[in-house]
Amino acid sequence: MNTRVLALAAVSIVTIIYGVTFTVAKEVMPHYVKPFGFIFIRVSAAMLVFWIASLFIKNDKIEKSDYKTIAMAAFFGIAFNMLTFFKGLNYTTPINASVMMVTSPILVLIFSSILMKERPTLIKIIGVIIGLIGAVVLIVYSGKSGANAKNMMLGNFLVFVNAASYGMYLVVAKKIVAKYKPITFIRWLYLFGFIFMFPFGISEFTEIQWEIIPMSGYLRIGFVVIFASCITYLFNLWALSKLKPTTVSVFIYLQPVVASIYALIVGSDTLDTIKILATVLIFIGVYLVSKQSPASLSK
Repeated sequence: MNTRVLALAAVSIVTIIYGVTFTVAKEVMPHYVKPFGFIFIRVSAAMLVFWIASLFIKNDKIEKSDYKTIAMAAFFGIAFNMLTFFKGLNYTTPINASVMMVTSPILVLIFSSILMKERPTLIKIIGVIIGLIGAVVLIVYSGKSGANAKNMMLGNFLVFVNAASYGMYLVVAKKIVAKYKPITFIRWLYLFGFIFMFPFGISEFTEIQWEIIPMSGYLRIGFVVIFASCITYLFNLWALSKLKPTTVSVFIYLQPVVASIYALIVGSDTLDTIKILATVLIFIGVYLVSKQSPASLSK
């Protein structure tokens, strides 16, 4: 199995975890933990995990000039990204939030063309358009589902901002991620992210009433911390060192599919022709954008 296939498999696992996370996190907020308090737990715990893990390996020495880039990646990929996502998820529905995330590949194309002078091929542009059409079909349907949402418009806007932030993170991190071991890079990423996040999360964190959280709540929080924070970032960083940012970001198109499937499993949604059509379009978009050109040796 070649490296590209393994990298695509890693991104697929990340997509599945993120797709499930939309519903898992929504079941905790805001009943037991408010959005920014949840982010405080997530970032703090992940930071400790990665710094402790780094004690057992030989770490690379970070070049002084790269700390600025890592800090920028931490702002867009950890602090701003997570804060806007969880706040938006608190206001909208899991499916709407997952579908709004699919705008990230388009933003990555724009950021890559500006910052990295990357020229997207026609086939990739067509793939983005087809995938986005599928996402629009899904979001229009889910928007009429009558699911509970405090302020769907604001929530969707915040998730869109989160998607833009995540897209910028992929482009910024791509510049240096291949220079260092994943653990070395990510421990500094989370440390800077924690510093940026701290002023916003500490207040809601201190308001948490731990004694009223049931075991199911703790398990969901644990899932978000271990899988959605640690596993996903490690897999994503490794995949990002092997693939283009646009290829990694396009897997966001699968998140609405995973979110819908999970909803079917827990019995909170039904399957129909519209969702099947949207799923097919999204998969076609993912295939076209991740497809290598025969005339190119690029990743």
